[in-house]
Amino acid sequence: MVHQQRSEAHLSPSSDTEDIVAVLAPRLAYFAGVARTEHVTRAAQEMQVPQSTLSRAMVRLEQDLGVDLFARRGRTVSLTLAGRTFLGSVERALAEIERAADEVRADADPATGKVAFGFLHTMGSETVPALIRAFRADHPRVRFSLVQNYGEAMIERLRAGELDLCLTSPVPDAPDLVARRLDEQKLRLVVPADHRLASRKRVRLAEAADETFVTLEPGYGMRRITDDLCRQAGFKPRIAFEGEEAETLRGLVAAGLGVALLPPPAVPRPGVSELTVTAPRAAREIGVAWLAGHPDTPPVAAFKRFLLSRRGRLLPD
Repeated sequence: MVHQQRSEAHLSPSSDTEDIVAVLAPRLAYFAGVARTEHVTRAAQEMQVPQSTLSRAMVRLEQDLGVDLFARRGRTVSLTLAGRTFLGSVERALAEIERAADEVRADADPATGKVAFGFLHTMGSETVPALIRAFRADHPRVRFSLVQNYGEAMIERLRAGELDLCLTSPVPDAPDLVARRLDEQKLRLVVPADHRLASRKRVRLAEAADETFVTLEPGYGMRRITDDLCRQAGFKPRIAFEGEEAETLRGLVAAGLGVALLPPPAVPRPGVSELTVTAPRAAREIGVAWLAGHPDTPPVAAFKRFLLSRRGRLLPD
């Protein structure tokens, strides 16, 4: 490999990092191969590239850096001090790239890949475990990264590429999302066990107009549903406590601190009575959402098909 004078312009230290990476990245593996063998011909044979291509790449790499990386003796080369310094970082960078490539290939593997799946807090104790158990009957080695959150936060993570799919309510309607309604969940008016309505099985929501309510915080789907149902019943709820988790609200109701509109619990909670609301119709839709135009890996596609096949029977009886 003949050493050339550096008559060509090279990147200055003030060049943008993105420009430096774009120029250097394709040549780093070549550099590591030559440095490992200390012989251009042998490196070219091992990497299955023309020797001339390898020689030009090394010369251009040195020109771009403005530094001699090799001392040359015919086709044999040895690293300069700068070359050894550069090699250490290059080897770490290439190892990290290889690790990342292995990771994304593993996540996309049809049999053992990973699904990043988000869902509402109220679905974490029963619905989601049952869904994953049923899915893994046919896909026993697919892995899951599970995220529990409220609806708006999950949609944000979906848009950020941190989730593949999410179960949420209300079912979102946005041009950048695809959403499918899967099921409906009836809501109940939860009152303390010693409440004046506790002996009833059914109640009109208007009968609770004078009650103090405990609700989820603004931004939660159940909060919007609660506000909307109370508005339909002709009143604005007086809210004493706002929380982030339905079972905490049940605890507040059991303590006599208010009433709440909530989905059914996974396990009956002592100290409260749960009443069917006859008017207005109290229910929430549950749907699955994903990012429009986002390509699915095989495990994500399989789990999406599974969820869609559960339409109308997503929730436990």
